[in-house]
Amino acid sequence: MKQRLIQIIKGALLPLALLGAWQWASGQGAAAAYIFVSLGDLAHSLRDLLVTGELWVHLRASLGRTLAGLLLGGSAGIVTGALMAQSPLADRLIGPLFHSIRQVPLLGLIPLLGLWVGNGDGAKLLVIAIAAFYPTVLNTQAGMRQVEGRLREVGQVLTLTRWQTLRQILLPGAMPAIVTGVTHALAFAWLACLGGELLFAAGPGMGSLLLNGEVSGRMDVVLLAVLVIALLAQAMNVAFARLASLLVKGRSSE
Repeated sequence: MKQRLIQIIKGALLPLALLGAWQWASGQGAAAAYIFVSLGDLAHSLRDLLVTGELWVHLRASLGRTLAGLLLGGSAGIVTGALMAQSPLADRLIGPLFHSIRQVPLLGLIPLLGLWVGNGDGAKLLVIAIAAFYPTVLNTQAGMRQVEGRLREVGQVLTLTRWQTLRQILLPGAMPAIVTGVTHALAFAWLACLGGELLFAAGPGMGSLLLNGEVSGRMDVVLLAVLVIALLAQAMNVAFARLASLLVKGRSSE
């Protein structure tokens, strides 16, 4: 317990030093005060955003898009990765196109997606789903191909059907790799959500809050949006890591 407390104190030293330096810089003239908004002014701006409900509106929109895109792209990625891992024909048909398209930066696809589906929520959701699709395909395919041969032989001995082999042997064996892929997909989905909101500026979202703060010259709003985005991303990573650990342990104990 004491050692844990010492580690927490050590980890807090740098952030506290940075906050102190920030507060000092905010008092060094009007120009510095605009760039380094004082902690008191940031607290007042945060309170205003919370009281008016503006922050909650943008947060709900971004979280909803991220989770919906992750569910859509991740599910499609797992199915596609499993198909490519188990069917040489599917791998030959899908693989070259998949690996070619994923070399194109996602931002490079945004103009095309905008022309196809407009700049509304559909376009943002599609960008997020594509970002989540790539890592889940790659990790699912790699995980299933690495399942030990002796486990596959067990399925043959038990005369399991292809579906039973997939459900009872391959998916549990590939679960750690799939979870890793979904973890990466979550990070990419969050980044894609913010990028999509910045480029498709219609509607609420944390990216839109950032853009609104920039357009109106509100440095306090921009800084708060960046801080909330970072803290929320960290919270999602921690929560998903714990959930993934429980899932893998549960599969291992079966």
